[in-house]
Amino acid sequence: MTDLASTRPAGLPQPRSYNGVNWIGVWTLYLREVRRFWKVGAQTVAGPVVTTLLYMLVFVVALQGARPPLHGTPFADFVAPGLIMMAMLNNAFANASSSLIQAKVMNTATDFLTPPLSPLELTIGFSLGAATRGLVVGIVTAICVLPFARLEVANLGLILWFGLLACLIMGMLGVFAGLWAQKFDQLAAVQNFVIMPMTFLSGTFYLVERLPEPFATLSHFNPFFYLIDGFRAGFIGNAEGSLLIGAVMSGLLALFMAWACWAVFKSGWRLKT
Repeated sequence: MTDLASTRPAGLPQPRSYNGVNWIGVWTLYLREVRRFWKVGAQTVAGPVVTTLLYMLVFVVALQGARPPLHGTPFADFVAPGLIMMAMLNNAFANASSSLIQAKVMNTATDFLTPPLSPLELTIGFSLGAATRGLVVGIVTAICVLPFARLEVANLGLILWFGLLACLIMGMLGVFAGLWAQKFDQLAAVQNFVIMPMTFLSGTFYLVERLPEPFATLSHFNPFFYLIDGFRAGFIGNAEGSLLIGAVMSGLLALFMAWACWAVFKSGWRLKT
């Protein structure tokens, strides 16, 4: 039998071989995800900031003097970090989920399935792109709420730890939602009936300890509670729950979500089947 390799014409381009991680491909996918939301910044960045400012106007300016301090912290200073984190969570989730469902609906998934990208590299590219959108929205929102609240940094480590992990976790959760959903209505149902209630019922606007039982206890099983509580503690210096439990939980959850995303990309679920 003739050796096909020996009969191949000379000078033809050969497939590129990557030893380890295809960093060029990961960087290209990451830039694709970032530029995708940046091109419509009025919708993806300015829109969430305006929504957060409206919350501040309703809960802080309109009710000024009607809400007592919470554990010695003025209500505006208590609410502001929670609203910033809420915007970060929602937008990190929206970036990855909308990107994947659009790729399936418009049949453009081959754009990232055909290149030599491993499941790990796909996980890194999509999750970092989503986290970037969440962080950008968070930074812009924090700047815009400064006229309404004092954002004094009490512990920078807590802000960075919970802020970064929250965006990564929600970005990877968005990967699952985008792969699972077959149409935009299903994706909207996840955001409206799962993500939004969990963020609102996580102590963003109130102290969880003041809820009647069993809701006060159940709130401590909500991972969003620990993300928001830890992030807020980085600004006001006080935490309602255990910072150690929150830090460990968020780290383990991020690792689990990374493994799960790798597994679904490797199986080709809802992409190749």
